[in-house]
Amino acid sequence: MSLLVKICGLSTGETLETALDAGAEMVGFVFFPPSPRHVSLEAARDLGRQVKRRALKVALTVDADDATLDNIMDALSPDIFQLHGRESVARLRDISQKFGRPVMKAVAVAASADLAVLPGYAAVADRILFDARPPKDATRPGGLGAPFDWHLLENLELKVPYMVSGGLHAGNVAEAVRVTRAGGVDVSSSVESASGVKDPELIKAFIRAARATQELSVR
Repeated sequence: MSLLVKICGLSTGETLETALDAGAEMVGFVFFPPSPRHVSLEAARDLGRQVKRRALKVALTVDADDATLDNIMDALSPDIFQLHGRESVARLRDISQKFGRPVMKAVAVAASADLAVLPGYAAVADRILFDARPPKDATRPGGLGAPFDWHLLENLELKVPYMVSGGLHAGNVAEAVRVTRAGGVDVSSSVESASGVKDPELIKAFIRAARATQELSVR
């Protein structure tokens, strides 16, 4: 199975085009005002048109209500909702049924106890995204550039696909995939030159490194 690469927090046509040309299978757009990567509905509409069908459009939300999700559907028509807040299993099911889109649930990881929520989420979500747990004083749940202990996922058995994120970059993505056996990787802040500002060269370098990881695994 090929490794999926997701570039998240894209907000300009130039960096989106870089990610698409470099072969990202998923491109993520953040709809969460406290984030420096937040995009307006108007910008999302233009970016979504640019994607066409070259990659899956992922809408990242945090405890969003139905009205917000309706607006995102109208502007972006995402292929997947990435739920990065405290959404319950029931809320995941509700979103999936109401909006007719797959849902990817982000699970914050700092210790093995954090994995206790997996059976419930895995029964409803189409994909799980493991991210580093933010510090207690953080104002947002992701995009903080910190890795977690990947060995916590070493013996993981899930019936749904999963991805890893949190502090990944070109220099460590191979090790992350080797340890976790994840089917996909997600990067945001590590391919930026400043907070919220994506760097085309870092995007290309990350995707090259992820592809190299895949090539090594089939030798």
